[in-house]
Amino acid sequence: MSTDLLHPDPLSKPSPRPRPPFGADPAGEDDVDPELVALPPPARGQRQATVALLMLVALTASAMAYSMRGEAAYALTSSAAERDLGDLYAFDAAGVAPNRHVRAHGTLGGVLAVRFERPFESDTYRVSPVMGRRDLWVEVRVPSGEEGGRYVPPTSFSGRLVRWSASGVRHRGLESAVDELTGEAIPANAWLLVDGESPGSARWALALAVIFAGFAVWSLMTIARLLRRVT
Repeated sequence: MSTDLLHPDPLSKPSPRPRPPFGADPAGEDDVDPELVALPPPARGQRQATVALLMLVALTASAMAYSMRGEAAYALTSSAAERDLGDLYAFDAAGVAPNRHVRAHGTLGGVLAVRFERPFESDTYRVSPVMGRRDLWVEVRVPSGEEGGRYVPPTSFSGRLVRWSASGVRHRGLESAVDELTGEAIPANAWLLVDGESPGSARWALALAVIFAGFAVWSLMTIARLLRRVT
């Protein structure tokens, strides 16, 4: 009978068993979840696209919140601090802070007046220069049905006094439209008095600015979590 099985070759050695990775539990090698192993690797392209989309949302929301900074700041002012400017024809900009609630009186010119509308509103609006001036304009709201050849603009006003260039998103493009329709450019640093716009009526801008700022912060926090190294 052969004795090879009883006396193996002393020069042959059994192959060593592979050592588990550092920190792994040898007893748990058989506890690997096959469903987790079968999962596909994470798609880096999809994550990059998500990060890019969130960055676009953050930039857009930040731009919108920044564009409403004037209306939001005006909403935080007090109506009790309303300043009386007197006759608008004698208006002197020296010492007058912009973006404030004021009251005044004066006569509006009709030659360069421009009528415009806003979406989802039945009333119309007219923006006119103060009689005898080109650097001071007044926007008034005309109730639906009253706009016509016999319309007489008011002579007393109460609202927001602001520079044309900083009038906000509701007046975006209005300055260039007035220039095009009247054929006369509005002077640089001209003023606009928005009649009927009190700080309380501008709270919608404050709320929207806060919402857009919240979207921007949420998007940036989500990007940080997606890019955070998993430990």
